Amino acid sequence: MRIVIEFYRTRGTDDAHAVVGRETMEAADLDDAMELARQLSQTLAMPQRPDAMTITGVTGAVLYTGALDAEATNEGPSRS
Repeated sequence: MRIVIEFYRTRGTDDAHAVVGRETMEAADLDDAMELARQLSQTLAMPQRPDAMTITGVTGAVLYTGALDAEATNEGPSRS
């Protein structure tokens, strides 16, 4: 399925969203789309690190929206 992944920063005072990255991709299913989004959140060149993402179908239907794991979006090796 064709999907659009948007990465954004959320401002806490009024819940405003600023899109910092957007990619259109092919995914086998929603689980595959979520994995692609997690990988992109770490590798895509964006002006700021995103704190959330939305995955939509090309028609605009929201398939998933949620916060990104802070550790997954920080640059550098993960700390387990």
